[in-house]
Order: sequence, then structure tokens, then C-alpha cells
Amino acid sequence: MELHILDHRLRVTSITKSGLAHFTHPLIKLIFLRHRTRCKFFSMTETPENYTVVLDEEGFKELEASSQLQAEGSVWLPLNVLSDANASLGSQAVGVTKIAESVIAPLARQHVSVFMVSTYQTDFILVREKDLPVVVGTLEEFNIFREVGGESLLVRGHDIANGLHNNGKEAVPATLHPVLIPHNRFCVMSLDPDTLPSIATTLIDVLFYSGSPKQDEATSPSTDLDQIKFFSFSLIDGYVSLVMDTDAQRRFPADLLFTSSSGELWRMVRIGGQPLGFDECGIVAQISQPLADCDISAYYISTFSFDHALVPEEDIARVSDMLHKQRTDPTTG
Repeated sequence: MELHILDHRLRVTSITKSGLAHFTHPLIKLIFLRHRTRCKFFSMTETPENYTVVLDEEGFKELEASSQLQAEGSVWLPLNVLSDANASLGSQAVGVTKIAESVIAPLARQHVSVFMVSTYQTDFILVREKDLPVVVGTLEEFNIFREVGGESLLVRGHDIANGLHNNGKEAVPATLHPVLIPHNRFCVMSLDPDTLPSIATTLIDVLFYSGSPKQDEATSPSTDLDQIKFFSFSLIDGYVSLVMDTDAQRRFPADLLFTSSSGELWRMVRIGGQPLGFDECGIVAQISQPLADCDISAYYISTFSFDHALVPEEDIARVSDMLHKQRTDPTTG
């Protein structure tokens, strides 16, 4: 398999529900007017707590400093794993559970924090730029390429790693975070970016006017969320991906959105009893490794406060039992 270090330097930000109106204009520009911005990597996810916006430095320039905007301090680099050397980026998803053992678990063991953004097309593993030497040293069995000016150049381990195979952090026992399984059924979909204007009214309504900020911000992640507010939109290198529940899906024209041939529905596992932060390692591995062991596919979307794994609806009972056993007997994970 090949590991590609993509040519994006990303920022991970959070916008409060009550502050979203302050950023409506730049966000609409980033979503619908991509030819008027140099932003090539944009992802926006609504959760009950806030909006998580992941975007490259060109996109980040569009967001004015505000008390309603919180930016994680690091620059992040997206990694992409391809199983077919002849496949182009954005055209072949490997799946988060397929890379659990080869990428996610090794990075967790080396105390590297990761931030996952799964899309309809592929999975992006975000790592801090300062951790790149450790990442390359840890994953040296891959053919590693780095995008520079649109070209993929083979990376020699010592070009980046400089002999580093750990980041000097002390090993900290992994925290087994609580999980919630809301009852929503979700769809993972895509569409031709040229048809975005056709769904503009609905998309703006869903993203910007979906509910009461006071009610949303009062929602506690520790409560039993029967239905969770979750909507994710990404426009990355010209590819559009959407994650929405079936209630939101019914608001969009069916002939424009497309999904896999099976039309599979997904259920969510929400990880974290309180905001997770960015420094802890092994959170993604906590879910992805057991799913991989059971050969259950998953989409994984990290947000500013919590992580979210989507698994096929038919597997949710098995996943629930597996996670329950993991909490009662951590040695089974």
C-alpha cells in the first residue's frame, strides 16, 4: 500500500452555534463559490455542541478572528492510504477499519494524535505537522509519497524522519471513553459539484438554519441522545461528500444525490462523555481496531469536541455488544 502526504496545511476550528451568523458569508463563499477562493480542502460538520470546520490555510484566511471562533493551535497534514498503486487520490477509499492495524494503531503506540475525516470518496488521517518525522519513521514499511506542487514525490525515510521513531512522549494508559448510540439512521452521499447551485437553498437551510442555538447548546453529551443533530459537508479537491440522517435526506432532490449501489444506511457510535481534546492518543484506535477485528466497515469523523463512527445498520447490534464487552472487560478490546 501507498501512504500519500497531501499538499494541504490544515487548521481545525470550531464555531459556536450562536456565532454562526457572523461567518455565514465566508462559509457560503467556501461552499458555493469555490472558483473565487483558493481553498482546496473544506469540511464543515454540525453536532449538538458546535460546528467543526476543517480547512486549509487559504480557507482559514476567510474566517475573521472572533470570540465565536476557536482554532486548535497546530497545523495538520492530511494523509491518504491507497491500496492500488495505479489509483488516483480521491478515487479509491481504503476504509478506516482497513487501516486500523497498519496505520492508526501504530501511530497510537507512538503517541501520535490523529484527527479523522472520512468522506464518500476516501479517508483522511490528519496528523500534526510537527509529528510528521515520527509518522514517517513509524510507517516506514509503506511506500510514502509527498505531494509537492501537484506532483507525488517518493519520500526517503531519512528525508523527513531523521532517524526519529518516537516523539519523546511518555506512554499514558489509553482512556476507554464512553460511547452513545443515537437512533438516527444516516446516509453517506455525494453529488457532482457542478450541481451544488441546484441544492443551494436546501443546503443553506440545513446548515445554517437547522434549529435553535439555545436548545442545541444546552444539549448535554452525557444524556441519552435519542436523536442526534449531525450533518457533515466536505468539498475536498473538487469532490463533494455529505453525511446526513434520513430526515435531512428527504429534503434534498433524490436525483442529484448519489450513494453506493446498495443504498446502505448507517448508525452512529458517538465517542466521548466529555470533550475529548486533541492531545490524547488512541481514541480512533479504541473504535477502529475492534471493528477491524470483526471485519465491520466504518466511516469515522472527528469533530472539535467528540468523535463519530458510522457503521452499517445491520451491524449496530453486534457493535453495541462488542463495545459493551470492551467496557466491562477492556482486555477483550
